[in-house]
Amino acid sequence: MSVAFPFSAIVGQDEMKLALLVAAVDPGIGGVMVFGDRGTGKSTAVRALAALLPPMKAVEDCRYGCDPAATEALCAECRRRLQGGLRLRARQVPVPVVDLPLGATEDRVVGALDLERALAHGEKAYEPGLLARANRGFLYIDEVNLLEDHLVDLLLDVAASGENVVEREGLSVRHPARFVLVGSGNPEEGELRPQLLDRFGLSVEVRTPDELATRVEVIRRRDAFERDPRSFVARWEADEAQERRRILAARRRLPRLEPDQDILELAAKLCMALGTDGLRGELTLIRAARALACLEGSRRIKPEHLQRMAPAALRHRLRRNPLDESGSSVRVERALAELFGP
Repeated sequence: MSVAFPFSAIVGQDEMKLALLVAAVDPGIGGVMVFGDRGTGKSTAVRALAALLPPMKAVEDCRYGCDPAATEALCAECRRRLQGGLRLRARQVPVPVVDLPLGATEDRVVGALDLERALAHGEKAYEPGLLARANRGFLYIDEVNLLEDHLVDLLLDVAASGENVVEREGLSVRHPARFVLVGSGNPEEGELRPQLLDRFGLSVEVRTPDELATRVEVIRRRDAFERDPRSFVARWEADEAQERRRILAARRRLPRLEPDQDILELAAKLCMALGTDGLRGELTLIRAARALACLEGSRRIKPEHLQRMAPAALRHRLRRNPLDESGSSVRVERALAELFGP
């Protein structure tokens, strides 16, 4: 069994780490898009976060990892067990991280007819795909900006509904497919379709460190991990346990924390100043600020929580302004300075 690099040991890339933590506290935020250079720890951070999270309860023998406590989100098989008077036995399983490769076929992603059972027994049975494996976990797509259009459309449908629907070869299957979508890409290799980009709750930018001390520390820790993974992980276990407790405490606080009127007005003013389309920007910004406040143990959402999450929540929702050559991050920072002060 492979060992994941500790999340707490990742050097720098603070914006990416914070966005992933916020999405882990509130998966309803809608996932994280990571733009930046190759070799900057994007996939390492996703796997590290999944390993950091506590195991989740899943129904025994369920192919979709249904949560026994969330009866409204059960698959058809689990519902039939409940209706038949059977108790859903639970087991502890790690949070799944599923890679969606660029060359994946639609059948591999959504699932298809189980040919082995069809040929051997003449039965029409469903073989779950990657979306089923990713339920309640993370679906990671590297180079998402190069993903084929038909898979983009498919992901848009599933992300909006939280359910995967398969109807082919006489099969008709529905199953839950709720996951934190994490994509990464290099903008120089192609742009992401606006419809898919808008589905990501947060968008962050990562860069190769330009400070000597930071680069040396990254190399030192990675080298130590590769030489003796288990010893390296053991040295960081106390930090990982502390971060895990922080996430669990934040999840407990989340349902009780309501935004004040002034916070709602600040979020709306910021989005109006930036000219974002629709209201998804405000909704995502409020959810992200709430999750950050819960992570920090705050009893209310403060303006600084909005300020810290605004670039990640809004930079990818801005219209292009032909009269302003500034990047989207600069435009968000400028609007924040005008609204909150320098």
